[in-house]
Amino acid sequence: MKIGLNNFPKEYSYIKEQIDSAISSVVSNGSYILGENVKSFEKNFSRYLGSKFCVGVASGTDAITLSLIANNIGDGDEVITPNLTAYPTAVGILNSGATPIPADVYNFNGLINVDKIEKILTKKTKAIIPVHLYGHPCNMDSLKKICDKNDLIIVEDCAQALGAEYRGRKVGSFGKAAAFSFYPTKNIGAYGDAGAIVTNDENVYNQLVSLRNYGNIGGYLHQIRGLNSRLDEIQAAILNVKLNYIEEWNNKRTINATYYKQNLKNELILHEEKTVKHAHHIFAIKTDRRKGLINEMKNNHIETKIHYPITLSGNDTIKSNLKKNLSDSIDFVKKVLSIPMNPWLEEKELFSVVRIINDFYDR
Repeated sequence: MKIGLNNFPKEYSYIKEQIDSAISSVVSNGSYILGENVKSFEKNFSRYLGSKFCVGVASGTDAITLSLIANNIGDGDEVITPNLTAYPTAVGILNSGATPIPADVYNFNGLINVDKIEKILTKKTKAIIPVHLYGHPCNMDSLKKICDKNDLIIVEDCAQALGAEYRGRKVGSFGKAAAFSFYPTKNIGAYGDAGAIVTNDENVYNQLVSLRNYGNIGGYLHQIRGLNSRLDEIQAAILNVKLNYIEEWNNKRTINATYYKQNLKNELILHEEKTVKHAHHIFAIKTDRRKGLINEMKNNHIETKIHYPITLSGNDTIKSNLKKNLSDSIDFVKKVLSIPMNPWLEEKELFSVVRIINDFYDR
């Protein structure tokens, strides 16, 4: 039997009645766009995170784009983000009109290296988008000091980190805005694309409400650069159900991650700061024998994936003259490998994953 990175059928069976009821309710009531389910989810999500406002949007990528536009960042501006992230982080910046500037990462966990940020600041730099990669929060204290010193804003990319905390405070509450994704693989996922933005700034919130709906400001009047990026009612209803389980499911992820950390060979484990609560969206290891290990896992019906095989600077769409300063991220992507992580892993499956990996390294 295959051991997958995720297990969507098990998740669905766990909440089937609630999900079916939520979807049926939307279909039968005839309100499909920006209705009561979206309003309810926005209220519940902002309450969970401790933020004042939430705006549901069509995807995590749009959440980044709209967060930047709502903060008057666009053409001619530069936005710093880690060189190791999903490409949609860069797309969110590009779609705002701004230019993504890759920053190097720490070689022990893949997070943005705050010590190298000021070396790549220019007069065009307007924002930093830290990515809480794999569910591990970035060093927000240091990032905030840099931004305060240089008059920059923070837009957090929390796509992989719902429920994660930095010094007892949930990620998503440190910047001018924060972008969340509910792509199906996330800690709570929609049954399709969906995203959200949270902010404590009322002016930014009002801009976002308009921008997600073609820039509408009432009637048929529109402001510029608006998008069609609305969280739809069915996805909002699904997410309302799943939000009730985020802590339970994250706790299961933590239990599984603890098993890995206690039983896998130490040299494979990425460093985890003591000041954080990890969301364990992905469990990544770092290995010098990646190709062989991938084949070994495949032969034993265990799914693996590389998050991510190419840095932002490795894409032709990302202009960077700073590759000499990106050595750690370029090296990191050659060694990182994701192994199964989800709330539904059974102890026998965890045992099998660990056994296959450790046996491989004992040869």
